[in-house]
Amino acid sequence: MIKNILVLFAGLLSLVYLVNPTAGVLELIPDNLPIIGNLDEAAACALILAAFRYYGIDLTSFLGRGVKGRSQSSGRKEDPGSPPS
Repeated sequence: MIKNILVLFAGLLSLVYLVNPTAGVLELIPDNLPIIGNLDEAAACALILAAFRYYGIDLTSFLGRGVKGRSQSSGRKEDPGSPPS
């Protein structure tokens, strides 16, 4: 119960940070710093994705990073170049 509330709170806090109602006045890392300027937004996105995944919504599956080619009988990944067994 407490973990559910904490995950929800972290996800909502990250969403509010990304929406940024302060119009850039309140930022952890300023965006004009080269390379590291957008790391705080990337961390907030990762936190939102993790919160969704915790509740069973996997938004990363549309990127094709899910497990593909699993054999129903053996549970092993099949080689795409080999003929089906």
